[in-house]
Amino acid sequence: MSAEKMACDKSDCYSTRGLNPAVDFRSNLHAPKPNLTTMSELPDCFYCRKDQRLHDLMIEIAPLSASTLFLFKEQTHPGRCVVAYRGHVNELFELPEAELALFTKDVARAAKAIKTAFGATKINYGAYSDKLPHLHFHLVPKYKDGPSFGTTFEMMPANKKLLSDAEYAETIKAIKAVL
Repeated sequence: MSAEKMACDKSDCYSTRGLNPAVDFRSNLHAPKPNLTTMSELPDCFYCRKDQRLHDLMIEIAPLSASTLFLFKEQTHPGRCVVAYRGHVNELFELPEAELALFTKDVARAAKAIKTAFGATKINYGAYSDKLPHLHFHLVPKYKDGPSFGTTFEMMPANKKLLSDAEYAETIKAIKAVL
């Protein structure tokens, strides 16, 4: 995100949403420019940097209120997505109350869209962040008689199911239609 996009003509953008700029400088597109001026000053986090590591694993679907919705490229569970919080925090309890409400609504909105678009029996929610300290939820649609129904999903199954570019585009289109 460019510094120009992060600039705000209001001096109190954070106070109007109850945000803590020391913790969350990316959740509000109208936020004042942070003190971080170069990519090298961002945490080594692919959600923050939006670098090749991120693009190798997922495709951005849409920005949400406090997060971004991504399609996970590994599609053993059709419609599997990730909702990643825009600011760099690791735990739900680190969010100010207003941001927690927005992020939770984003997760629920995305889960409903996935379930509606693909007719999933159940959505599983995974929030680990052990190895990647950035608040994000895996939304994994489960289907009766489908892979790992009734058990925990595998993060990266041995037999990965990757799609063609056209199939990814159709999957994203189906989610956006009901988002």
